[in-house]
Amino acid sequence: MKVFFGFVLGVAVAIAVVWFVSPGARNRMASDTQQAETSTKDKMDDLGLTSQNIKDELARTGKVIRRKSVAAGHAIADATADARITGAIKAKIVADPNLSALSISVSTTDGCVTLSGTASSADNIRRAMTIAYDTDGVTQVISTLSVKPA
Repeated sequence: MKVFFGFVLGVAVAIAVVWFVSPGARNRMASDTQQAETSTKDKMDDLGLTSQNIKDELARTGKVIRRKSVAAGHAIADATADARITGAIKAKIVADPNLSALSISVSTTDGCVTLSGTASSADNIRRAMTIAYDTDGVTQVISTLSVKPA
């Protein structure tokens, strides 16, 4: 099981790296990132994912949790779907110039994604949560990311 998971994750990272270094990828990435950020900003505000809300929740509980409604659909609860979700989120984090894939750990269980590690700001925690939340198959995002002191 671990070998299969490692293989799937490795393939996802390899695809992300090949895409990242291809000609025009930086322009495409910047455009896609801006478009995704613009289209999800209102959604994240509706979910209470402002920088201040994230700081308050981290201070109060040590984590930030948002759930999708049950009507939005159920993820397939098997290791293959979870590995695909984790790989997709990691690839998106690698492609985002404001996030460090080495500082953010992603794990998925039954469509529930947990982000842990550090980010440089509350805005970057928001970016990571937005990336995870907008990935197909994700039913819940839990972030224990903390802001890394400067």
